[in-house]
Amino acid sequence: MGTSFLRQMRDGIVTNNPVFVQFLGMCSVLAVTTSVTNAIGMGLSVTAVLICSNLFISLLRNAIPKQVRIASYIIVISGFVTAVELIIKAFLPDLDKSLGLFIPLIVVNCIILARAEAFASKNKPLPSVIDGLASGIGYTVSVVVLAFVRELLGTGIVFAAADGTGGLRILGDWYSPATIFIMPAGAFLTLGFLCAAFNKARSAAAASAEKKAEAAKKTAAPETAEVAE
Repeated sequence: MGTSFLRQMRDGIVTNNPVFVQFLGMCSVLAVTTSVTNAIGMGLSVTAVLICSNLFISLLRNAIPKQVRIASYIIVISGFVTAVELIIKAFLPDLDKSLGLFIPLIVVNCIILARAEAFASKNKPLPSVIDGLASGIGYTVSVVVLAFVRELLGTGIVFAAADGTGGLRILGDWYSPATIFIMPAGAFLTLGFLCAAFNKARSAAAASAEKKAEAAKKTAAPETAEVAE
């Protein structure tokens, strides 16, 4: 169980990261990452919907006819999105105004539909919950990192409130904000560089692991030959 859990978490966060590897949910990724606060709110919302929808779709997987499975998934997902939206409206009205239409659009987020179709509909509830958690964390980390870079370079401040006030100034008065980073063009530029850096690091880690495995095989081979003799 422990090994399976770690494998699922690594797959959702690193190997098949929904943003930097699979490029899913790009509309919200590009739109809400003008501030870290917005990114955290969106990330947690998507994670909550992923976990809950994966759980219910897994529980109902044998009862949902294949012919209407996508429509059924959307109905389940929309129920949890509505619940999340109402909670945000009630307790975080500034965040609700800032995120706007992108909370209801979680219903058709490719990440959630993809995990429902590819995993939750074919696996038991517990692995499905873990899969939703891993994918949600992968999405959240990605949008928060993207938002951190954009907000920092675009304003010199991070963690500004959802209404744009406050925040922590990291770059001093000497820094002249590059406002392009909080504009649509900046979103594409930042995403491109982060995707390149992420996949470069992922490839390097995979190559290093492969070399270690080959070295271990070569080390083990003489020992096996000695035992055979």
